[in-house]
Amino acid sequence: MKTYRGSCTCGAVTFEADLDLSKGTIRCNCSFCKKARLWFAQAKGEQALRVTVGRDKLTDFQRAVAGRPAFLHLYFCRACGVRPFSFAPASPQLGEPFYAVNVCALDDATEDELSAAPIHYVDGAHDNFAGPPANTKYL
Repeated sequence: MKTYRGSCTCGAVTFEADLDLSKGTIRCNCSFCKKARLWFAQAKGEQALRVTVGRDKLTDFQRAVAGRPAFLHLYFCRACGVRPFSFAPASPQLGEPFYAVNVCALDDATEDELSAAPIHYVDGAHDNFAGPPANTKYL
């Protein structure tokens, strides 16, 4: 476990996240992650991420999918549009609360750490968060 520091592109939002990149990162094929090209690591628990600057600069986007109410909080910087992290409260579908930290927004993760982090693929497009989609090359 290591505490990483991250930010959006313009620096209006900075944060710290407690992550273990050696346990893996995630690429998802749901419509949102696919379009955003999100690559994330889970910071487990509500205290595992701390916004250090610019909480008031974040916009919370939520979207209902296939008749289900929105439950994910997809945070964006209002100034530059970068999504540094999202928050998933406890749910039967995803389990305990966690932050999905955009590993590309980590300022002090080295290229070696990112290259060594395993990537786990999930089939969010079909609500299968335990297994990969049939094709992952485009993710």
